[in-house]
Formats: sequence, C-alpha cells, structure tokens
Amino acid sequence: MVFCLVRQNAFRLLLFGMLIFSSCAPPPLVEEELEPEPVSERQCLRLLSSAAEYYKNKDWTSTSRIYNDLVDLGCDDGNEEEVFQYWAIAYENMAKFDSSEYVLLQGLKRLPDNINLRKRLAYAYKRLGNSDKEIFEYEKLAELTPEDLEPLNRLNELYGEVGRYDDQIYILQQILEIDPNNKNAQGDLAQAYEATGRDPIDIYRQRFEDNPSNYSFGIDLSDQLMIAEEEEEAVEVLNRLRSSTAGTGSVTNKLVLQKLASAYSEIDNLKAASGAYEELFDLDRRDFKTALEIVRVNIALSDYGKALKWAEESIKTAGDNGETYGAKGTVYYNAFQDCRENFPTTDDKIVAALAYKYFKHAEEKGYNRHKRDRIYLENNRDDLVFGSTDWFMLDEDIKRRGSISTKGSCYSWVSESVQKDPSWR
Repeated sequence: MVFCLVRQNAFRLLLFGMLIFSSCAPPPLVEEELEPEPVSERQCLRLLSSAAEYYKNKDWTSTSRIYNDLVDLGCDDGNEEEVFQYWAIAYENMAKFDSSEYVLLQGLKRLPDNINLRKRLAYAYKRLGNSDKEIFEYEKLAELTPEDLEPLNRLNELYGEVGRYDDQIYILQQILEIDPNNKNAQGDLAQAYEATGRDPIDIYRQRFEDNPSNYSFGIDLSDQLMIAEEEEEAVEVLNRLRSSTAGTGSVTNKLVLQKLASAYSEIDNLKAASGAYEELFDLDRRDFKTALEIVRVNIALSDYGKALKWAEESIKTAGDNGETYGAKGTVYYNAFQDCRENFPTTDDKIVAALAYKYFKHAEEKGYNRHKRDRIYLENNRDDLVFGSTDWFMLDEDIKRRGSISTKGSCYSWVSESVQKDPSWR
C-alpha cells in the first residue's frame, strides 16, 4: 500500500516536470514559404524567341507549351496580343478549338477590345459549330469596327443561316451605306425581304426616297423595277434622276440616259428613246455606238430619213469601223423592204443597190453581220438591184447625167444617187 502511494507521487512529479519543461521550451521552427524569384526580362525574351521559333517550324505542341510557361511566369506583360493570339493559333492547328477558346477568353480578360483576339475567337466558335457565340463575337466586332465590312458580311451570312431575317436586313442596310454598289448585298437584301413576306422593291424605293440625291440608289431602284417589269415606274425614277443630273456631263448622267433610253424602248415609246439617245450622244460625240442606237430606234419607227442621218453621223465618227457602213446599208435595206412593190420599181431597185453597196463596204472593213442580206440581194440581182439592164432602159437624158436618183414619195428622204458603172452600156 505504501509502495503504491510512493509510486503514484513519483509519477505525478514526473508529469509536472514535463509540463514545466514543455512550457519553457521554444516552439518548433517552421520554414517560411518563399516567393519564387522573379523572371528576368532577358529570360522572358529568350522564352518569347523560343516560342517564335517553334511557331515558325510549326511545332504546335511545343509552341503551346512555351506560351503556357510564358503566361505562368508573367512574361506576357506587354506582349498579350502576340502571346494569346499565337498560342490560340497553335491550338487551332492541332484542331483543339476548345483549348483555343479558353486561351482567347483569358486574353480578352486582359485586352477586352482587341480585334485580332475576337476574330480568332469567332473563328474558334465557327469550328466548334456554336453559331450563337460566333454571332455574339461578330456583333462585338461590328461595334468595335463599324466601317469594317468583314464582320458585317459574316453577320449577314449567319443571320441568314439561322433565320434572323430582320437582323439580316439591318446589317445589309449598314453594308449598303458603306458600299452602295455592293450587288451581293443588294441581292441578299431582296431575298431577306422576300423571306419576311415583304416586297423586296420596297427597300429600294424607301432607300431612294430617303436619299433622293444618291444617284446610285435611284439607279438600283430603276434596275429592280425593270427586272420586275414595272417599266413605267422605272421611267419616272430615271426622269427624276435626269432632271437632277442634266447638264453635268458626268458619268452618272450618261448612265441615267442609257438606262432611260432602254426603259423607253421596253414600253415602246421609241420617240422618247431616240430623244434620250440623242442627249447621250451630245454628252460624248465620239461614241458612235450611241449613234447606232439612234439608227436602230428610228428604223423601228420607220423614220428612215432620221435613221439615215444618224448612220451618216456614225460614219463621220468612226469611218474605219465596218459596223457604221452596215448600219447605213440597213437603213436602205429596211426601207426597200418596207416600200417595195410586188414587182420592184426603179426606185426600189435604186435603194436596194445602195443597201448592197454599203453592205459590201462593211464586209471590206471586216464587219460581216449583214452578209446574208448582201448575198440575198446578189443572188436576186436581176430582179431586185438596179443594174446594167435597168440602165439600158433609161431615157437618154438621164443616161447623160451619169447617175439616177429616186423620185417616189416613199423614198423622198433619199438624196444619194446610183452612179453609172463603167461596164454599163
């Protein structure tokens, strides 16, 4: 019993001593966490150079690894566009577009308005098949670069693909404000209007009404009206344009007159068409093609005298061009066909001979369009073309003059004579 008590007291003393010792001992040493040493500028430049070399050699795995290290080490400061753009491209070339997306989103946290990074992100979404996110990126690009047609054109495509036609119309209107003569955009706009159940011509009307001084808008409207076979309204629009451009001598004025003449021809107002062509010729008297159009219109009107006048004008302007002589021959030939009797008169044969003469001149100058008509007259020379037999039958007083002219009213506009051929007796 005494032994047990002594043993318990000894144990208590030992425990007490241990507590005193432990309370006086210093705490165990704890190693402080050290910050990593900063990377030197020289080391960053070396890493950037390595990344560029891997990129150049198309080692895309190493390229992406180095750029990852660059960002971890803070070497991207001041080089964010280069680092995140080429890092993303490396992933693109490995077809890892989800990784490219991640990288670009990190870069855009640093450079939220960077155009190149957003373009690459839009491309990543395209390859990932995420149209909604691709549209969002192009909408952002359109805000950042409102005069850049690239994002607008892509938005036009995307809105059309997903059926957002009202948004597509809005974008196409923006495109046409920047590039009014963009035929692709005009065509897409018409299709978008049709998709919404509206008349596509309405947009061209509204555009011109809102901008009546914009000649391109008026010409576009007239073109659409002609396609829709609404020629009367096209004539009205073009006459408005002619009034505003008259006397300027500009390229626009010429274009308006060309289209107006064509529109008048479509509605069979040939006198007005001739007048428009005559105005056009006054703007450029070297353009013999316009004179030939006046010939064509007046032949259709059976106004052969006026047609002949303009054929001669075309020869004055372009005497080396066989088409002008062919036009003069055509005037005589059409008049001959129009006026001839069942049994051709001397007048008929004289005009046929003049037609034959100018068809030959045209061929001599390399213009062969009227060859068939020339051969027809040649094969029927004895019946249709004034020749030696007809000359032999003339009165002696006419023969002494050495030429013969028409007398009938149908050919009153013909002043040219047929000269005696040396072979005629």
